[in-house]
Amino acid sequence: MNTIPAPDIKKPPRRSRSVFSDIRYFLLSNPKIKTLVKLDAESDRQDYVNSILQRTGIGVDKYRMLNIHRIGVEAPASYLFEELLRWNGDSTCWPNHIARVKLIDNKLDKIRVSLFGLSRHILGLRNGIFGHHFLQLFNLDAIKIQRFPDPSDNDNARYLLYKCSGGYPIGVFSMYVRSSIPERGETEMSQLFILVGFNFYGNESLSKVTVLNKTWEAIHNRVTLNIANRIKQLSEWRFEEIKNPHEKTG
Repeated sequence: MNTIPAPDIKKPPRRSRSVFSDIRYFLLSNPKIKTLVKLDAESDRQDYVNSILQRTGIGVDKYRMLNIHRIGVEAPASYLFEELLRWNGDSTCWPNHIARVKLIDNKLDKIRVSLFGLSRHILGLRNGIFGHHFLQLFNLDAIKIQRFPDPSDNDNARYLLYKCSGGYPIGVFSMYVRSSIPERGETEMSQLFILVGFNFYGNESLSKVTVLNKTWEAIHNRVTLNIANRIKQLSEWRFEEIKNPHEKTG
């Protein structure tokens, strides 16, 4: 007798409980859905980036564009973006124990991300080491938070865009959401892009040093891969809960 296959029950991502589980979930885990956008030529990469960032009003010429990650999500763009607006120090989609998030005045406009949640100066040095505060991983100051699509847009685009400073080599950071474009082979309801503009410690010349690029790129790509997959998993699980409130989905 033929059996009916079990339904594909969506579940939320497992919550990290410690630095060790952060390492396991965000550095060692290697999800099947790959997110890094690989382009054959640098000109193709710039065209791809510009097609997204042209709406933000931020030029990319002053940054070495390092990473573009993309993942399709089976949830409307508006709903996916609402999930991004929940970003805080309790998110299951972020390595909170390694990179602790603090919202200044409980708003997304100013975010401080510190190593292991430590905020004290290294060895008591107020000016850091060679001017760099390594415990303060990111200072994110919002350039623009586009909560609703521009009236002239037809793809429901909205985004979080930040100017970054701190220990890590990011100059600009963006999480960008839009509806899928079938002509580009996109089949899910929406697309999430995670982009960074890169100057190593604000120094353009250091961004050309291969060993620094490769090390940073490897770590950043693996963490971003897992963040994107977790946002997808959480968003689809929550959306499924809304569509089928009387069904238990996990």
